[in-house]
Amino acid sequence: MRVVSVVGARPQFVKLAPVAHAMAAAGVEHVIVHTGQHYDPMLSDVFFRDLGIPAPDLHLGVGSGGHGAQTGAMLAALDEALPSLDPDWVLVYGDTNSTLAAALAAVKLHIPVAHLEAGLRSFNRAMPEEINRVLTDHAADLLLTPTAVGAEHLAAEGLDASTVVVGDVMTDVLLQVRDRVAGSPSPVMEELGLAEGGYSLATIHRAENTDDAARLREILDSLASVDHTVVLLAHPRLGAKCAEHGLALEDCASLRIHPPLAYPDLIASTLHARGVVTDSGGLQKEAFLLRVPCTTVRPQTEWVETVELGWNVLVEPGDALVAAASRPRPAEPAKELAHPYGDGRAAERVVEILLQRA
Repeated sequence: MRVVSVVGARPQFVKLAPVAHAMAAAGVEHVIVHTGQHYDPMLSDVFFRDLGIPAPDLHLGVGSGGHGAQTGAMLAALDEALPSLDPDWVLVYGDTNSTLAAALAAVKLHIPVAHLEAGLRSFNRAMPEEINRVLTDHAADLLLTPTAVGAEHLAAEGLDASTVVVGDVMTDVLLQVRDRVAGSPSPVMEELGLAEGGYSLATIHRAENTDDAARLREILDSLASVDHTVVLLAHPRLGAKCAEHGLALEDCASLRIHPPLAYPDLIASTLHARGVVTDSGGLQKEAFLLRVPCTTVRPQTEWVETVELGWNVLVEPGDALVAAASRPRPAEPAKELAHPYGDGRAAERVVEILLQRA
């Protein structure tokens, strides 16, 4: 069996890692296509190295651009590349433009499509990611969902016949990396001279938080008003949008600005942090799995379990963000609720199902 994985952004590289390892263990021929959606080395190349992922077999080099231009360029490149690869499955990950482009290209070429992390819903159609995930689910032949909640969403949309609950592959790699770095110091703490548990990590990059200058300014002001040190890991999109809006990150005197971290360094730094402030779907879940309180600057989340169990709070910028980021640590979930994202073997199940249905 030959499987083509199409990835292009940081969260997808994390999801790819355990899948690539499980493919190799099962003797599956696995071809990796990198669209080039994230082309900054700290958001791309370093993940392949640090997570032990084979180098991409094909790099499309699409780069940045508006949603239409970027998705269209990927679609055209994949339409040309996929036939010669002759896959039994095209496996797409998550909810990026790379996900949608690969699903559309494959389905129009009559190549079976499997969507990993299917069924997640924010029910906010203003989010580009919501459009990507809904359209991908309805185009795909096999829907690999991480949770029972995801399966319920797919059933409500008439897609239950193609749905399988496999668990969350990001949990697989997170648990492995957590165990690897558990005895290591926090790179951020050491580099910036911070106290154990005396800082929060922040990441802000989504369009709904960065495209509007007033909202972005309010988020930065709120982060600067938190009652302890906030280390803002500055995603390239954030830097570009600040420049576009005439905002200077350096002017936020009480914020500590830091480049994005390699994945093991991110996990090590999170383990020693007081909290996380983010608009990232992946980091919300990673914080929960590491039992670090998370504050999410969004009105909805796909990972509803993190909120229901008290480890994640959804806020708007302003006083609510400041208060949530300063809140005390929540209680540990009850034992029967503590592991909603699986047992760390989701990637093995993904490969088993693809083999069964090839």
